[in-house]
Amino acid sequence: YMGEEDIRRQALNVFRMRLLGAEVRPVDSGSRTLKDAINEAIRDWVANVESTHYLLGSVVGPHPYPMMVRDFQSVIGAEARQQLLEAEGRLPDYAVACVGGGSNAIGLFHPLYTDDSVRFIGVEAAGEGLSSGHHAASLAAGRPGVLHGAMSYLLQDDAGQVREAHSISAGLDYPGVGPEHAFYKESGRAQYVAVTDEQALQGFTLLCETEGIIPALEPAHAIYHAAELAKRLPQDAIVLVCLSGRGDKDIDIVAEALGEGPS
Repeated sequence: YMGEEDIRRQALNVFRMRLLGAEVRPVDSGSRTLKDAINEAIRDWVANVESTHYLLGSVVGPHPYPMMVRDFQSVIGAEARQQLLEAEGRLPDYAVACVGGGSNAIGLFHPLYTDDSVRFIGVEAAGEGLSSGHHAASLAAGRPGVLHGAMSYLLQDDAGQVREAHSISAGLDYPGVGPEHAFYKESGRAQYVAVTDEQALQGFTLLCETEGIIPALEPAHAIYHAAELAKRLPQDAIVLVCLSGRGDKDIDIVAEALGEGPS
């Protein structure tokens, strides 16, 4: 199940999935994004529980899914930790990752959790700005609530109805966040900031021009913040950034946003 809006934005990934034999069912309800796709997948699952196994790619939803996805994703942080110790002889000063549902971030953070010297920064999508209301920054601007069987921070109105999220990146366009991130926020173990669509595009362009790597729009948020953070740090500081995806799927969106797309 995939929201119609995400199918449009992630056309290349959808083509790849179908090429490999997957049936991708479009969801046209609500905001037609991840939240609505999860709704439909869970409906299918509970109606066909004897013949269906529910799979989820983020650390959201009911227990044990956030824990399972975290444990699988922890290979990110475990390998990064080992490789940094081998390459630099010490751990990073900061670990920075984008946060939508929060799977790549928790995968980076969890193996470093007991390393108190490493500061965690999760970067949410500020969309058109936090004051605009068009964003996906659940931790920066949301309130505690229940969505998809888990209590965490959500974008919701005064009546508790879940609001639509907005981000230029499909992977961050979710009105909630994994419950473990809520714990990290409230315990002070991690800091969460928000980066706008425009700033994410700057992060995207920066990595392309300096490293020749085309990032996905999701980690472009983290790249922008890491670059701003680095300006304030000593020369020998180590900032570990999770580059959670490649940007092939986002080229059309970036070209259109930068005014260089097909007319």
